[in-house]
Amino acid sequence: MPKKRESFKTEIELQQAVLREKARGTPDVEIGEKFGVSYKYIEKVITQVKGINVSNLNVKKRIKYLEPKNFKLETASVWSFRQRGDWATHSGEYRGNFSPYIPRNIILRYSRPGDLVLDMFCGAGTTAIEAKLLGRRCIAADINEKAIELAKQKVNFDINLLLFPDEGQKKYFEPELLVKDARDLSWLPDESVDLICSHPPYANIIQYTNNRELDLSFLDLDEFLTEMKKVAKESFRVLKPGRQCALLIGDTRKCKHVVPLGFKLINIYLEAGFYLRELIIKRQHNCKTTGFWYKKSVENNFLLLAHEYLPVFEKPAKIRGATKVKEQLSSLAVEKKRVPPGPELPTLETTTVWIFPEKERDRFLARNIVDRYAGDDQFLCLEISLGDKKTLKGAVSKLQDNYRLIWLKSSALSDDYLQVNQDDYLRLILEVINDLKNKIKSGGYLAIDTRDIRFNGQLIPLAKLIVDMIEDRELWLKEIVVVTTNGTFAESAEMANPAPDDYLKIVHSYVLVYERR
Repeated sequence: MPKKRESFKTEIELQQAVLREKARGTPDVEIGEKFGVSYKYIEKVITQVKGINVSNLNVKKRIKYLEPKNFKLETASVWSFRQRGDWATHSGEYRGNFSPYIPRNIILRYSRPGDLVLDMFCGAGTTAIEAKLLGRRCIAADINEKAIELAKQKVNFDINLLLFPDEGQKKYFEPELLVKDARDLSWLPDESVDLICSHPPYANIIQYTNNRELDLSFLDLDEFLTEMKKVAKESFRVLKPGRQCALLIGDTRKCKHVVPLGFKLINIYLEAGFYLRELIIKRQHNCKTTGFWYKKSVENNFLLLAHEYLPVFEKPAKIRGATKVKEQLSSLAVEKKRVPPGPELPTLETTTVWIFPEKERDRFLARNIVDRYAGDDQFLCLEISLGDKKTLKGAVSKLQDNYRLIWLKSSALSDDYLQVNQDDYLRLILEVINDLKNKIKSGGYLAIDTRDIRFNGQLIPLAKLIVDMIEDRELWLKEIVVVTTNGTFAESAEMANPAPDDYLKIVHSYVLVYERR
């Protein structure tokens, strides 16, 4: 019979029992059931005792191969890695570390052999391992000395040149691993780094150390963003002009509503002087969408967070003026539009990434939005499109009240109309929202369909700009949904590897869902 928590005389006995099971390789689920403890408790015990948040206490790994099989550079804006990646010494025991496919793609696309790569949130050394394998110099730092000890174990391997027969005598460099604070890079000269590739902690989600004073992962959202301003400022200083800084960051949730941590962090880096080159969506594959979680998602009307953001910032090579998307549309108006009927959906989408068949995208999207947020109640779909702006007020005034859902679509942002003036577009969105919000019943929803666009080498993150713009206390951000098609990834894999200066193809859009309070 399992020995439950109350059976232990002291907390230390319970902790020792948990550690013994971890050392045996017992899964966390079984440990939790055996001792009546939570996943969070197991994490806390390991971090307190070991000084590092790892899921496997036996971290030694036999190297089978030094590079991923059949690797191709990502060419589209949605990255999906079903297998985390286990070549060289990569493994997933360090909580929250990112897939090695991410630094491999970033390093190959934005740096050259011999360049200096910086990771100021080293963790278990994923970026450092990839930099070594790819012939880049690397400095990797972390506030946690135990993490650096682990990373040093990870990068301590010999590269057998026989495994690279097509590359000859490839030169590689041993990474330099340091215990340093990401907020203070004073030990690095100005404009000395060629590429930054890092995965900062998320605000108060996973605690990586037992050091509340120095570890950013203990901070609440506002404090976290304040401290990340220091990281962004230092990153801008040490990076060479014209070079890139890539970060993986995700959103969090509070009171069943999304907290747009990713967009907020992007703003921090833009304020530091960077501009946005890419905004990549990285899918997560560990989200359960059936059984218990499907039922909870529908009953409580929330989606499982299934994506993270990988913004790629660039330090301007020279001072750039404020760039606006060139105006091509003479005017915009709102038109009433019917939602396409069917098909009947066996189940609703339960995560924040919706992937539909290319030819059925609009139908499946419409059914999911309407069925989840309107049900059998009244809803309205409006199109922001070409037309006479004078008709806007008239069209809105004729609408009735008490809609359960109003859905704003933006076909003006399709491939045929990418040169929309962003200020005009955002201004119109805000005008429409102000006119329509009172026509939504309390507890009803406003859904905004939008997408990122590109102009003059910069990515214009319209979804983020809309979230920044809506400060109405009556509208509470419920979800940020990413929409793409299931042909995206196959098409991306078949494309030839592009030159480093090429941009990623934008293959996703967003639906921003607000609840009216």
